Amino acid sequence: MPNRLASEKSPYLLQHAGNPVDWYPWGEEAFARARDDDKPIFLSIGYSTCHWCHVMEHESFENDAVAALLNSDFVPIKVDREERPDVDRVYMLFVQSTTGSGGWPMSVWLTPDLKPFYGGTYFPPDGRYGRPGFADVLTEISRAWRENRNNVTESADRLTERLRGFTSPSDMGTVPGAEVLSAAVREFESAFDARKGGFGGAPKFPRPAELLFLLREFARTAAESPRDMALRTLEAMAVGGMRDHIGGGFHRYSVDADWRVPHFEKMLYDQAQLVLAFLEAAQVTGEPMYAEVADDTLQYVAREMTDPGGGFWSAEDADSLPHEQAGKPGVHKSEGAFYLWGFDEIGALVGGDAPVVCRRFGIERDGNAPFDPHGEFTARNLLYLARSIPELAAERGEGADDVGQRLERARRVLFEARASRPRPQLDDKVLTAWNGLMIAAFARGARVIGHAGHLRSAQRSASFLRARMWDAGTRTLFRRYRDGDVAIAAYAEDYAFLVWGLLELFQADGDPAWLEWALDLQRRQGELFWDESAGGWFSTTGTDPSVLVRMKEDYDGAEPSASSVSVSNLIVLAHLTGDDAFRERIDRTFGGAAARIASAGRSVPMMLAGLSAWHNGVQQVVLVGRGDDEAMKGLARVVAQTYLPFAVIVPVEPGPQQERLARLVPFIGAMSERDGRPTAYVCRDFTCQAPTSDPDELAAQLKR
Repeated sequence: MPNRLASEKSPYLLQHAGNPVDWYPWGEEAFARARDDDKPIFLSIGYSTCHWCHVMEHESFENDAVAALLNSDFVPIKVDREERPDVDRVYMLFVQSTTGSGGWPMSVWLTPDLKPFYGGTYFPPDGRYGRPGFADVLTEISRAWRENRNNVTESADRLTERLRGFTSPSDMGTVPGAEVLSAAVREFESAFDARKGGFGGAPKFPRPAELLFLLREFARTAAESPRDMALRTLEAMAVGGMRDHIGGGFHRYSVDADWRVPHFEKMLYDQAQLVLAFLEAAQVTGEPMYAEVADDTLQYVAREMTDPGGGFWSAEDADSLPHEQAGKPGVHKSEGAFYLWGFDEIGALVGGDAPVVCRRFGIERDGNAPFDPHGEFTARNLLYLARSIPELAAERGEGADDVGQRLERARRVLFEARASRPRPQLDDKVLTAWNGLMIAAFARGARVIGHAGHLRSAQRSASFLRARMWDAGTRTLFRRYRDGDVAIAAYAEDYAFLVWGLLELFQADGDPAWLEWALDLQRRQGELFWDESAGGWFSTTGTDPSVLVRMKEDYDGAEPSASSVSVSNLIVLAHLTGDDAFRERIDRTFGGAAARIASAGRSVPMMLAGLSAWHNGVQQVVLVGRGDDEAMKGLARVVAQTYLPFAVIVPVEPGPQQERLARLVPFIGAMSERDGRPTAYVCRDFTCQAPTSDPDELAAQLKR
């Protein structure tokens, strides 16, 4: 019989609805049961595409004997960390502070009043990997609860107070000087892998905020080192196995230092941020490869990750059934099965093109995975770009165009063949925060690549969120949509990331409605989350009593923090509207983060990117003209081809739209087309160079 999770909407919770464990969702029903039965809570936190979450489910939560232990001695609760990052952050802080590391699945034992007293991540069913067996842990904790209750509860009280101490506000400082930016670049240089790209050793994660900061420091200072580190890292990711060379998009991370062997899940937030980084690299270098990778990734999201209503889905799993054995009894999912290829399989599919395909993608008869700790890739091939097209052309004595056509033809064949395999599970919930990032990526892609379809994707997602996730009457934003159900009041990151997306969309299509909504969201975010004493934005409103600690995220990890994104949003909004309240909050946010920036700059690269803009100063580029005018498109192309990380782009269509926009952005009210032709105004601190309709002159002005 299904358990209580069967009525939930989260794909992660639904994965566990058939477990013999008597799971509860996070909520008062579970808390009351724990109080009434005087039992500790076992809290398990994960997400639907988490490989080790699947492993622990199969080993322990599907095991009748383990389930009996959980059901008799504990109140088991499941939480989807992507739906409830507020709960996840509190107990992750606990696990990290008590064990020295963290991750998912996360396993935490709580008193009935939700105070943690023991925790970890993955526990094997029996003692192995240097970890105790899960059943043994349950037995020991149950014994301690019965026989040493006072010690357990005193420990929980002490640890909870310790958690609250970790989140105490730091002293307010002043806005850090530009020297901290140079110091942060040196930190990155000391960790940079000059031969393989990326920072540090294995595993290597894409952390695009780092690359965005480094590219901004190149723009601000003209120093080549930050540019070169960013470009080398992006190139390594583009040619390595972390990129899906058949279907587009990027896997979660590389388990090795060479970017060869990926962990195969695909997350929406990675696609969005990597697109932004590749687009900026395209502008910096003018090299088409970077734009092609960004475009390929956007096409993947549009094709495979888009809800019919226009929102973007969250993730694709790493695991799937091996296609050669699908349908056979006893066959289990394995990591990467959807993406791996046999040598003979390639030959059968692409025929005479097999030699060039194998050379291009590093395909070997016995498999090519250099790192396979669990034996999942035996005699299988992970595709990566082993040789360039010019190298292959020289080897074969053919023209590069001919080789490229062969490879493109083979790619289509492999794509179609792969489409018939059992697909990894899709997490089809729509999260506001991640959609905000993706809107930003599609909108920027529309400008830089010039792809109208990308603009439509951004507009559709923004319209979907406005219609389904925003209650204009109460000014309430929601976090999650799935299967017609909207739930969970949004967190600070939902507001921050959506504002970012809307500002990018406004700069792409000039529609004042996006800017109006961005301003309303920004002000509402301030009302709900602003920290008046220490600057920045709390992650939560602090009104949910089940969340023990009101935290303020100060780390830019796989996703940047709300404060880091919001300060950049405010820099844009302040220059558009002239609102002094925005400027004050910029200064207070940087001042509140000053100690973190000084002591651990590498941990807050998105905050550093905003600080780089603050020190550089912001440029305004206003383009006045009809969007469908070819001359207007020519001016927009010049802007899109130029790397302008510190510029705010304002497309202005004369007439009613300009009048509406001028109510928000007063300085554009008097700007007009000159001699009936689309006209560009390049301004800094609201002092403008001579208006021009000449693309060459505009290009020259942008470089001054």
